[in-house]
Amino acid sequence: MKQGWEYKKLGDCCNIDYGTRVVQKTDGGTIYPVYGGGGETFRMDKYNREDCLIIARFAMSKTCVRYVPGKFFLNDSGLSVTAGDGLLQKYLNHHFVWYNDDIYNLGKGAAQRNLDVKAFKNLTIAIPPLPVQQQIVSELDLLTSIINKKKAQLDELDKLAQATFYDMFGDPVENEKGWVVKKLGEFGKIVTGNTPSRKESKYYSERYIEWIKTDNIVSGKMYATQASEYLSKLGSSVGRIVNEGSVLVACIAGSLSSLGRCCIVDRNVAFNQQINAIELYSDKTNSKYCYWLITISSKYIQKFATTGMKHIISKTIFEDIALPLPPLEVQQAFATRIEAIEVQKAKVKETIENLETLLAATMDKYFG
Repeated sequence: MKQGWEYKKLGDCCNIDYGTRVVQKTDGGTIYPVYGGGGETFRMDKYNREDCLIIARFAMSKTCVRYVPGKFFLNDSGLSVTAGDGLLQKYLNHHFVWYNDDIYNLGKGAAQRNLDVKAFKNLTIAIPPLPVQQQIVSELDLLTSIINKKKAQLDELDKLAQATFYDMFGDPVENEKGWVVKKLGEFGKIVTGNTPSRKESKYYSERYIEWIKTDNIVSGKMYATQASEYLSKLGSSVGRIVNEGSVLVACIAGSLSSLGRCCIVDRNVAFNQQINAIELYSDKTNSKYCYWLITISSKYIQKFATTGMKHIISKTIFEDIALPLPPLEVQQAFATRIEAIEVQKAKVKETIENLETLLAATMDKYFG
């Protein structure tokens, strides 16, 4: 308890406003994004919030507190909180960002996590005098601004990598530069992952080899993220394993836009049946060229998917998708330029991590 500060329940010092129920079929439009328990869901032609911090109420994602700049529509899966007397809104916004994990843990439900609003209202808000609030806001705003600028640098470096691909190879679908076109099955051996029987717990009981799922294939990240599940040595004998340097592609998804996401693996991994892997022929295909080729061609690849509740690109169909395969030395020249960009990205990411650590420590100092 800091001297001169007040500590109040959220429900006693803030106003809670729920969003409004809307559905895309009848309310959809093109102008303003619609938010609720997670990220943007669709667009509408009217808005009910502007430059506002929102909290997930239904279908909570782990990022359940988010600031949305500009005009947007908040549906009934979310709520917004405005500061009462003696509170600066910007101070309150930072306080809620610090509270994100606690708010997520207030969610109840197995299939869908919904916010316990009563418990939410009982969260304690630390309220210093107004001049101190302003000082805290200035400090946290500065750190957040620097972090956002560094993240914008990452975006620019990704754009540079994409521009480098187009400069060297042109549009891969139009293939206006006339490169030799080959089926993906000629880029490398295509392997579809699998799920060893869940009835056999011994398949999953040891941290022997990572078992990659589509969650580990993240848009904008060249390499697969760390898996949360592992197969045992026995499990790996019935699983599907690919070697370092292979490219994994999401080929089964509920959302069509999720198909075609890809990554390189920089270690040997197992993977599930929602993924087709390309074990690249090293004398024909460079992994970084293949990664960027598939990333840029994802919308084209999506055209080969089945329709229905699940969108699927089978191994047979995937093998037959034809895309440009320039000479290996040209691919490697591209990879060299990409590696230089990745070095710059690594430096920026390290700076972001250090700044985010400092921001978290500063928030703990004031709100903890």
